[in-house]
Amino acid sequence: MDKISNKETYLESISNRDLKIYLMGELVKDPLTHPIIKPSIEAMAETYDLAVKEPELATAKSPYTGEYINRFLHIAENNEDLFLQNKMQRKLGQLTGTCFQRCVGMDAFNALHSVTFEIDEKYKTNYHDNFIKFLTEMHKYNLVIGGAMTDVKGDRSKLPHEQEDEDLYLRIVDRNEKGVYVKGAKAHQTGCINSHWMVVMPTLRLSENDKDYAIVGAIPVDAEGITYIYGRQSCDTRSMEPGEYDVGNKYFAGQEAMVIFDNVFIPNEYIFMNGEYDYAAMLVERFTTYHRRSYVCKAGVGDVLIGAAATIAEYNGVENASHIKDKIVEMNKLNETIYATGIASSLQGSETKSGNYMNDDLLANVCKQHVTKETYEIGRLAQDLAGGLVGSMPSGVDFNEGEMSEDLKKYLKGKDDINAEDRVKILRLIENMTLGRNAVAYLTESMHGAGSPQAQRVQISRKVDIEQKKDFAKKLSGVKERD
Repeated sequence: MDKISNKETYLESISNRDLKIYLMGELVKDPLTHPIIKPSIEAMAETYDLAVKEPELATAKSPYTGEYINRFLHIAENNEDLFLQNKMQRKLGQLTGTCFQRCVGMDAFNALHSVTFEIDEKYKTNYHDNFIKFLTEMHKYNLVIGGAMTDVKGDRSKLPHEQEDEDLYLRIVDRNEKGVYVKGAKAHQTGCINSHWMVVMPTLRLSENDKDYAIVGAIPVDAEGITYIYGRQSCDTRSMEPGEYDVGNKYFAGQEAMVIFDNVFIPNEYIFMNGEYDYAAMLVERFTTYHRRSYVCKAGVGDVLIGAAATIAEYNGVENASHIKDKIVEMNKLNETIYATGIASSLQGSETKSGNYMNDDLLANVCKQHVTKETYEIGRLAQDLAGGLVGSMPSGVDFNEGEMSEDLKKYLKGKDDINAEDRVKILRLIENMTLGRNAVAYLTESMHGAGSPQAQRVQISRKVDIEQKKDFAKKLSGVKERD
């Protein structure tokens, strides 16, 4: 394989692979041409296109090969690297209006850089060397790495080894001198089909009885024993219908799939944790620290939705009304709050034992808490400004080809100088992002991605030094410490 250098060579690199993908009960012959899958591939391809158009933003020099690589593959070496990740993520959100699917992998291997180092430090293993060799290989070819953390979990009140069905968390089912075999499933895996490799990881704190679940390893996405079941999203079959008016986002979409592992082999050289259950919690916490501030991507997607809301207000002739202006101001305030807390987390990052940089944990969780709420309010305000047509507009077939086409073009107009066609396109985009297919990428991911909202509140509680705050208050008010 040659090094991937642009969008075209990326598309070539994922063509003609033997992936077992089920979508709506049928095996997909070619994901690159399937109308439901293709928009997600185009969104992933934008990460390569941006690297060509804005290399100072979307590329970095590899410390392992000395060549420039996509920034999504780069290990953060300082706070500036962490900040540039965020800036790139917002830009791609603006360009695609959806999930571009590479943040999980980037955050996973940044977390693994330090975790493998510290496991080796304690147990004298060679996971960090394995990891660096693997990452060097990825840099050499400029590949896409997906991260696979979320297990299907079964009964949430029970640990993995306590489940009635042992396969509800990914586990090692066999070992030999060359490696291990794993079985289980990972749920809602972002961009997995569009990746070259995936890194499987445990999803929660483990006990000593869960050693077989403490497995981290790299697997090619077309490895034997892997099956993908493509996730359904609201209005996704519109991509299979003639015309383009009902789709909303003409070019891009996100991707989520369930991945089933049936005795999939991981060679020793691609294993980065194997039974060290006491480091599972560290990995999860460090991954979520990176990933929760990565949700600044939603600020970029929010920019698109705010733009659509402002445009429909203009098309409706109400852009100068004071209450309309105020709602758009509110949308921008909420959107910039997401971005501000994310970059604050990155710019207050610190060096780990292994030498890479990790962003601030407390502020990352504050960022993600805002994401779980502000995106929904931005979506609500966009629907408010759009009006009732966002949920009741006639189909594109009626608009363009039906007997009532001319009547619809007459009655769906807004301002005199705006044609009905453009007004319909903007309304469909708002529908797509708040009710339709890309509402998953903007709203559902904002709620559940990188852990539940309560998980972030728990982490905020852990990281805030409340005793220090009490000391500030006591000192200024003259309260003396008691024995």
